[in-house]
Amino acid sequence: MELNEYQAWISEFYKKRNWYQYDPFIRANFLAEEVGEVSRAIRTIEIGRDRPDEESSDFPTQLENLTEELGDVLDNIVILADKYGISFQKIMSAHKQKLSQRYDDV
Repeated sequence: MELNEYQAWISEFYKKRNWYQYDPFIRANFLAEEVGEVSRAIRTIEIGRDRPDEESSDFPTQLENLTEELGDVLDNIVILADKYGISFQKIMSAHKQKLSQRYDDV
């Protein structure tokens, strides 16, 4: 699936569930929460959690969790971009241009 296609799909998905209507400030807070969950998933993979109140999991399960959390981060970024009418093509193009101008060796 292409990024712009996913952007349209996830926006419609969120609208159907009444999740889309949250303003961008609230959505940015959801994004911060999900980034924390990505950090926790990476910590689990890299150094473990060592918590007696949590079951340990094997590496494939840990990777599955990380994949899910990265998806949650992506969804919040997609919704924020959609709310401001910014396509992923534009984001990628603008960011590539910014980096190319900033670092002349690229």
